[in-house]
Amino acid sequence: MRKLSRSDDGIKLRIDDDDDLWTLARICRDGTSAGMLSHRRDSTTGTQEGGRSKQAERKPMWIVLRVEESSFQPFTDNLRLHGVISEAPIDVGSYHTHIIESGSEIELSWEGGIDSRDMQLIDSAVSDGQRSRVGLIVVENDEILLFEVAKHGIRDISSFSMRGGGKRGKDSSAVRSEFYLRVAKEACLVFGASMPVVICGPGLARERFETEVRGSCGIVKILNVATSIGGRAAANEVISEGLADALLGEYAVVHEVRAIEEALRRVSVDGAVAYGIKEIQLSAEQGAVECLVIEASLLREEDHTATWGLISDAVTAGGGTIIQASIDHDAGKQLMGFGGALALLRWRA
Repeated sequence: MRKLSRSDDGIKLRIDDDDDLWTLARICRDGTSAGMLSHRRDSTTGTQEGGRSKQAERKPMWIVLRVEESSFQPFTDNLRLHGVISEAPIDVGSYHTHIIESGSEIELSWEGGIDSRDMQLIDSAVSDGQRSRVGLIVVENDEILLFEVAKHGIRDISSFSMRGGGKRGKDSSAVRSEFYLRVAKEACLVFGASMPVVICGPGLARERFETEVRGSCGIVKILNVATSIGGRAAANEVISEGLADALLGEYAVVHEVRAIEEALRRVSVDGAVAYGIKEIQLSAEQGAVECLVIEASLLREEDHTATWGLISDAVTAGGGTIIQASIDHDAGKQLMGFGGALALLRWRA
């Protein structure tokens, strides 16, 4: 994401990749004004029945919406903003949908200016703009899982299994080699040569698989790390334990996962942690919150915005930090099990 211009009540942004859409979906809430170059048929071309001629040419024009609804699914390539047109050459007061994708430029504004929490997400997206996604491959003897690590989540790509056919055969080594070669070629097609890849898993199967990957395609950078467990849990271990910090250390998802994992560890030992809106609010008012990890949308829901806004302001005033987390990874789902927020405390309240 890039900031193109800034005004007292808004900001103009360029969307550089699909990951930026996650940030945009969080900050484009009900009431946001969103302007961009879009297309619309001229309403003067209607038929006698009052309809709009579908043969009319769709004309490019600058359209500003007052957003009423946004539609976004993680790891998709577009965001839809639906609302009423407030500024345009035609059809002011009618409904319209902006479709935002990589390369789009959009101008956003809010009554009263940009909220500090929205600006935090924008600044984070801008600073993360130069970081590419990373492929993550979990390798076991008879199963291989492919994931993609984005700035705010982990995406399941594919899973492959030998289905037991080569385990009991006379030439199981040859069957396994064929399996590794086939999956290596698939991985190369999925990730391409330019995407860095982490290969992980328990045992030595990952070493053998790395050999197949290097022989099958020209992936520029491969990091091979050992984990204590296989499956999806291995992908979580790589992130939470810092096993691949050479590639992932500055990703937002890494900071989110580690903060949540630390909070869960403290919960298990009755340590310096708070959860539940009342307990977190009391801790924030006492200046005890060192870090508040909160699901990003929770700060913007109408039912909770005022309370969580006051809590986050108190955390910041007390010298604490705020991590606006996503739920597109396992740790994020655990966070929602605690109401969407966990606070790491300076002392046990």
